[in-house]
This record gives sequence, C-alpha cells and structure tokens, in this order.
Amino acid sequence: MLPSRPSAKQWGQLFSLLFTAHLFAGPSEFLATYCNDCHGAEKQKGDRRFDQLALPVAKVDTLIDLKDILDQINLGEMPPKKAKQPSFDELKAFLEQATLALSQGRETLASTGGSTVLRRLNRTEYIHTIGDLFSLNMAAFDPTTKFPRDQSEEHMENLGDVLQTSGYLLDQYLDAADAVVEKVFAQQEAPREKVWHFKGEFKTKTKSEKKRNEYDNKHLLVLECMDSDKHTGGYAFVNDFEDGVPVDGFYEVQVLVKAANREHPYDPEIFDRDTRQPFRLGIVPGDAKVGPLDLPQTLQPMLAEVALRDGEPEWRTMKVWLDAGQTPRFVFPNGTEDARSIWFKVANYHKDLWEQFMDEDDKKKGKIGIVAAKKITLHVAKFPHIRIDEVKIRGPLIEGWPPAPQQAILGKKPFAAENMREVLQSFADRAYRRKASQDEIDRLLAVAEKRIQSGRTPLEGFKSALKTALCSPAFLYLSQEAMKDSKKLTSHALASRLSYFLWSTQPDAELMKLAEQNELIKPEVLIAQARRLLQSPRSDAFVSGFLDSWLNLRNLGGMPPDRNEFEEYYSQGLEQAFKTETRMFMRDLIERDASLVNFLDSDYSFLNQALSMHYELGDLGEPARAHEFRKVSFKNNKRGGLLGMGSVLTITANGIDTSPVTRGVFLLENILGTPPPPPPDDVPAIDPDVRGAKSMRELLSKHRESPNCYGCHQKIDPLGFALENFDAIGDWRPRIEKTKIDSSGELPSGEKFEDVAGLKKILVQRKDLFAHMLADRLLTYACGRRIGALDEATVEKIVADLPKKQYGLRSLIEAVVCSEPFLTR
Repeated sequence: MLPSRPSAKQWGQLFSLLFTAHLFAGPSEFLATYCNDCHGAEKQKGDRRFDQLALPVAKVDTLIDLKDILDQINLGEMPPKKAKQPSFDELKAFLEQATLALSQGRETLASTGGSTVLRRLNRTEYIHTIGDLFSLNMAAFDPTTKFPRDQSEEHMENLGDVLQTSGYLLDQYLDAADAVVEKVFAQQEAPREKVWHFKGEFKTKTKSEKKRNEYDNKHLLVLECMDSDKHTGGYAFVNDFEDGVPVDGFYEVQVLVKAANREHPYDPEIFDRDTRQPFRLGIVPGDAKVGPLDLPQTLQPMLAEVALRDGEPEWRTMKVWLDAGQTPRFVFPNGTEDARSIWFKVANYHKDLWEQFMDEDDKKKGKIGIVAAKKITLHVAKFPHIRIDEVKIRGPLIEGWPPAPQQAILGKKPFAAENMREVLQSFADRAYRRKASQDEIDRLLAVAEKRIQSGRTPLEGFKSALKTALCSPAFLYLSQEAMKDSKKLTSHALASRLSYFLWSTQPDAELMKLAEQNELIKPEVLIAQARRLLQSPRSDAFVSGFLDSWLNLRNLGGMPPDRNEFEEYYSQGLEQAFKTETRMFMRDLIERDASLVNFLDSDYSFLNQALSMHYELGDLGEPARAHEFRKVSFKNNKRGGLLGMGSVLTITANGIDTSPVTRGVFLLENILGTPPPPPPDDVPAIDPDVRGAKSMRELLSKHRESPNCYGCHQKIDPLGFALENFDAIGDWRPRIEKTKIDSSGELPSGEKFEDVAGLKKILVQRKDLFAHMLADRLLTYACGRRIGALDEATVEKIVADLPKKQYGLRSLIEAVVCSEPFLTR
C-alpha cells in the first residue's frame, strides 16, 4: 500500500528538519577543516574538543564551547597564524551560522535555566546591615570577629551557591545577636559627662618596655608610623587610662602637643620622609582586652587626624567615637618607618657622647648598645618625633537621649511592655526587609513571653525577641520571592537586591516606601533609585566591594612585599594608597558616567604625594596637602589605566619578584575575560626565575617548546612581558640587575607591541571584549550568582547598547540593574 501524501503541517516539519541539518552542516565542516587537528579525537589543546560538538545546541556545555570558539575567532587568535587559514567568505559564513546556532540554543535551553539561588548575607553585608538597622557606629565594633571566613569563587564573596551556613556559623550568629542587642541597651540611664586630665607622669608598662624604660615619663612620645616592623613607639597611650572609656559615645580629646625636630641636621635619607611636610597626629582606638596597646590591633580605624605646626607646644582638639573599654592611642601617620634602626644612625653623629651613655657591657664590647643609642637619640639628638605634654578627655558628649540605637528600635519613647507587638512589628519589617507576617510576630512574642514567665523582666524578654529576629532566615538570607505566576522579583525583593548591590546593606526608608507602593518595578523609578544610591557616599561600599571581587584587592598585602627591598611600601603607606587610587578612579568614572575604556588607558589618576613620587611623577607641591589625593595628569603613557596602577601590579606579584605568567593570566581573566584552562597534570613546572644567566623571557621560551604548553603560553606570556618594567610594588625599572628589560610582545592574532603603552592601545581596540567581561562581573556581583551560558544573550545586549552611551560606566551599571537576570529570581 502506498504511503499517504504528507499534510501541509508535516511538509513544514520535514522542511524545518532538512533546513536545520543543512544550516548546521556548515559549522561542523568548518571545524573539521580548520580546528579539529588541534581539538579533535587525537589531540585536545587547552582541554577543548570540537569534533563531537553537536548542533543544534541541546546542552549548556555545547553553548559554552560554541561561545569560546566565537571569542577566539573574533580575537584573531584562532586558527593560529601558522595553521591553514579560512577565506574571508568562509569565516563570515561560519560566524553567521555559529552565532545563529548560539542564539537558538539559548532560546531552546532558557526554559530549564535560571534556577533560584538562596543567598545569605556575607560578613561585610552583615556588619553594614547591623549598623543601619540599629543606628550603631561600626567603625570599631565588629560582632563577626569569630565568624568563619566567607567562601569565595573567582574572588566573589557573595555567591549564593558558595556561601555555606555551617553549624559553627549558626552558633556565631547567636553570639553576635547577643552582643549587638546587649550593646544597644547597655545604657539605661543618661551617663554623666566626665573629664580626665593626665600630665607629667606617663608611665609605661607594656611588654616591650618592661625591663627598661628610657622614655622621659613627663611626655608621651610618638616616634614612628604605625606600619613599622619592630613597633618601637608607633602608638602612644595613657597607661593610667588603659581600661578606656566607660560607655559608648563621642569624646573630646585635647592634647598639648609639639612637632619636634621636623627639620634636623642629619642625612634626610636616614628617615625616608619629606621634611617639608608638617607632622600629622592621629587617633586610633585601642582595647587592652584585645591585645597590647603598643602593637597593632585588628580594628584600628583612623578616628581623627590633624596637622601640627612647628614651634612651641599647642593645644589641639579632636572629637572621636569610642566604644566602651576603648582608649585613644596617638599615632604619627607620616613618621619614619623604623625608629629602632635609626637610633644607631643618629647616635653615630654624636660619638662624642658615647662614653657618657655606654653601660659596662657596651664598654667591654667596645661599641654602643641599643640602650645607649636610644638615650642619645631621644634625649640629646634632634630626632624627629611628636611629643605630648598633656592629655584631657571629656565625655561622653550627650547629643540626645535615648541614644540613637535605642531610638532606632523604640523611637523617642521609653520601653513599655504593652507596646511590644507594635515595636516588634516595626523592627521586624525593617529587619526582614518586607512586611513581617502576623505569624512571624507571634513567634517573636512567644519567645519574649517565655522569658518573662521564667522570671526575666519584660525588657529582657523583648531583647530575647530581638535576638531571635536576628537569627531568623528572614534576616540572614536575601529574599528571592517572585510575583505570582512569574519569575519577576517582588518589589521588596527587588529593593533588597538593589540596595545590597550598590550599598551592601538593607534598603533605606525611601526604597522601602517605593516597594510598599509597588512603584519600584517601574523602569523609570528603578533607574532613578539606582542613580540616587550611586550618588550617596554609602555607595563607597559598592566601589570597594566590587573592586575587591573583580581585581581581588581585598588580598592586597596578602603576600607582603619584602621590607628590606621595598621599605617605601611601608614607610609611605603605599598599600592603602594603592587601594585609594583605584577606588577614587572608579568613583570618578561613575560620577561623570565616563567611558569604561579609561580602565584600559587614561591620561590621569588620583594620587597623593607618596604615590606621585613612587610613580616618578615628581613633587605635587603644597607639602601641607601631601597626604591628600588629587587628580593628576600623566606626562607619559607608562601609567594610566589599571595596567599602570600599583594595586594591580602588586596583587599580581608575590612580594619579592614578578612573573609574566601570573600577570598574563590575570589580564586574560580580569581584563579580556578569556581565562586560560588549567595546565595539564603532566606539564613540568617553569624553571625558577633566578635573575641570572637566563632571562625570564628565555626561560618561558624554553617552556613553550613543549607542545602541551605552547597553546596557552602564546596567549599568556606576551601580556605578562608588557608589564615586566614594573617591579613587585609597581615601581618602574628599566632593567633587572644588568639586563635591560624587553617588554615587547606579539599576540596570537599577530598584533605586535613594544611596551605596555603599545599593549594598552591594542586593548582599547578590544574594548567590547573588556566591556563584556565587566558586564559579566557586574551581573555576577549584583545577582549573587554565577552568570551562565543562558545569560550570555543579556550580557551581549548590554554591551551592544554601550556605544550609544559612549561606554559610560554608570550607564553600564544602570543597564545591569534593568537587565532580566537582575529583575528575576
């Protein structure tokens, strides 16, 4: 029997199958001709195999491979220049067909992707949220000190699938909640203002001074900066006030202080500081229960800082916040780095006094000892230091009652048990970042009632309810709640996502009000709020948090530079200066909506005097403003953009020397967004860089002789060589020992450059690739989840729209906020 004639519908299905088979035969033939020799059954360079690539796309892994192929071809890196090359028409046809396959594959798989990622607050977000929820000053209060370190992936510390919640962490949440709530209600009566006055007898009994005390006890002396190696006089404090202030609050600290010997008769290089700069006196908090007050402590923010005039002692007044138990410690931010080693150098100028100060042991050894050198330096010589004759402390300065943290919970009324439900409802609404349900409030009230029934006071029961709320998943986890029959986030969930993206903390009253009114889901309202949040100083948390996650700046100093070779890193405070420069640079781009291409190359940055000298840009003038950061234009193209910043150059070194491989991989990952695969297990390690007969270029050339290594290192090494003129802390060096540095290179695409300036020009031409990487990182940071193959269409659309906005960085951030991944669960 003859088969029946196909229907019109069947003809359409048959035609579609034939068309699809024809369409996807093209890419497969192209790959077989130009790619499979290196990425086929017998050989898989870079762990890539394309002979089994099945089209049309049916799996996410295929999407990833296809996107990787397109990236490498668009970069001009594949096929390799020494391999058989396709014609222009072949290349054009392949790119069109592969791009279509990619688009259709994303549509096919979209219905199965986009799974919800439940994410808890990380430590930074927890601290900021506690501070805002209770109006607490968190400068020197950290309830998370015993929390385990947040897990990270690719430097991101806010990914939901990475952040774990262990039993140990749950215990620490309980302790943290207890510490926070008890701190809030520690003061039940307004404390009386007190005055402490110290003069003439500043005894010391720190461990480092226990056996000998050569200080003149009539004064407090600050001898060096905080970041010294031996910590000999970097912190001065009143020993009789080591127990600190009695309650939290602002305190007025007055000191009768003298800038002693700013100008001196010794060789300036002994002290490694600019004698034109006025001395600066600062205050940091210290807690004797945490550790010795003469040594660095984990929490020691600069609370206040003043410049001192030369001449006779003068009274200076500073207002600082101190938590209960903290005492003010006086520091010398622009002091010398190592007072102890300088004592001998200064004593050498006064050899006529040696006999007078040498003890019997010194005389037997025939040379001056540390005690004699110290006495000569501090009591006779003109050693630059800060001298404090008197200290007055007044406080706490009551600026309103009840204190702000209690007002944040209770308002201006005292606690009343009959208002407990109303107060808990208001608190839970803010803590949960949405309207708390009646059932949730009932559970909190039940906790309070149980405590009261056990004999506790109503206030203690209320505090227990607050602690319970702080341990609730509704507080600890960010809401992913979606609207009914939709993947779109609710207004409250969207408010939280926006606020934690740009402020790293809970939504403020304005955001919550818009969420309640269901206005935030309107695109124009969402954009306006994103701009408002970015204009606020609170968005500094976004700038620092994102740079930490993108460029790994949180680990700057994790491999400390060698003190002997890179002493200026410590004496000039370069670590913090590096971070400040990069943060101010990004902040400036956001405020002006300037082009993100400036990250690749620019003719300016933000520097203080120390950074300007480190970058060999010369004196900025105005010595009194030496510590201030200013916009500085570059006269040459060695600096400019991330590739010339000390932060990036230091984080890509190991504290001793540099590696083109490490820096090359960093650029592939964080600038081009094309990370190389991990090296095969059987690849031998690169010979150590001994800076001897063989240069690093020669060593890597030998390493590339291995077929297994050539494919990746031809991409990695040229990028790293471009940065070889920068040492382990970003200082410019024309040569290593006696060998002149060759920073030229050739990319796999055939593009050549002579130095870092030439590489930056090539990178600028690839700005869309950089923009794609940056958009991907911003989306990842904003959504708290990995951006996968199914999100690529969103990233590509964002990048495609950027030229209309002149590649503005703020425009990119706004596009992320309005994107589908950001708006959905």
